[in-house]
This record gives sequence, C-alpha cells and structure tokens, in this order.
Amino acid sequence: MDLEKTDKIIEAILFMSGNGISLDDLQSSLGLQKSELKAAVKKLKERYSGESGIHLISYNNKIQFGTNPDYAAEVSAVLNPIKERELTNATLETVAIIAYRQPITKLEVEQIRGLSCDYTIQVLLKNNLIEVVGRKDSIGKPLLYGTTEEFLKRFQIESIDQLPDYDKLIESIKVLHIDEEKSLYNEFEIPEEEVAATEELPDFLQGEKVDKIE
Repeated sequence: MDLEKTDKIIEAILFMSGNGISLDDLQSSLGLQKSELKAAVKKLKERYSGESGIHLISYNNKIQFGTNPDYAAEVSAVLNPIKERELTNATLETVAIIAYRQPITKLEVEQIRGLSCDYTIQVLLKNNLIEVVGRKDSIGKPLLYGTTEEFLKRFQIESIDQLPDYDKLIESIKVLHIDEEKSLYNEFEIPEEEVAATEELPDFLQGEKVDKIE
C-alpha cells in the first residue's frame, strides 16, 4: 500500500460505510503498522475538525464521520423542519442517570428521580440511546439498562470512562435541542396526556413485561 494515500483510503472507507469502523479492523485489513494507522488517523482528524462541516469522531476504539455540532441548528432547519421535540427534560435526566449508574433497573432510576420512568425508558430505547444489558440477580430478575454506542456518538464521548460530571453531561445533551419545539432526533410525537394509552414495547422486548417486572 502507498502509505502516502493511507489517510485517503481510510477516508473513502469511512464515507462508504457511514458507520463506525474498528481501528483494529482497519489495521488488520489494510496491513498497516499501528504507527502507520495512527499517523493516517491524525491526518484525517486535522482535515476534519475545526470549522469543517464534517468531523472525525472516535469512540470505543472506532472512528466515524459525523457532522460538526456547531452547525446543528442549520442542519436541523433543512433536514427536520417539521419534527417536534422528542427528548424532553425528563428523558434527558433519565439517560444521564443511566449513563452514570449503569447497569441500572427502571425501578432504581425511578427511585433516584422520584417519578415514573415508563415513557422515558421507551423513548430512549426507540432512539437507541439505551439498551437492555442483562437482568439483575434479585427478586423478579428486573431488566438492567445501559447506554449504547449511539449514546457515545450523539454526545461526542469516546467512552463511558470519559463521562463529564453530571451537570456538564446534562448541558451537552441539551445542545441537541434546537429550541423548545424542535429536535434533531425526533421520529414521533406522543402527547403526554396520551402516553399511558399509547405506550408499546419494542418488538425485541415483547413479552418481557417491563412495566410489571419490578
């Protein structure tokens, strides 16, 4: 391989993939030394940073192209002109609690918040920000929740070990809100007064009885 073109080859791979690519896979598949891969990634980070509309982001030993968060409002104005706010303050608070206390059950989240989390848990699952990571070894075997790679990507955190303090995380999550009416990530609208009547479990959780298990 022409090492002078390594960064450009990786650039093409990332563009075509659209998803995160493992650094280990890149090194193995392209026959690179670790130092060569590191140098190529450094070039890409320099190229895709600052005021560039595209940024190179890294998480869980993976790299991926993402949009520059500085332009979130403009991107949203074009791509999501009619979408309503999805991640409410209650949902943001719930995902922050899960991020810091994972793995954690719904009941434990509710004990911290002092409020029911049925709806917010479903919203986070549908937005792929949290996932079921197991069951707690206690009465009823309640489901345990943890954050996903999508959570790391959306909030630009390389790994859970690099979580900022709670208040800073809440602020970084709120950046996703363009204003009180629009959000980059809304895909559906459920009026609060209709939540109880409209909640449905994701297909992969049908039969789990999440709301009753604890």
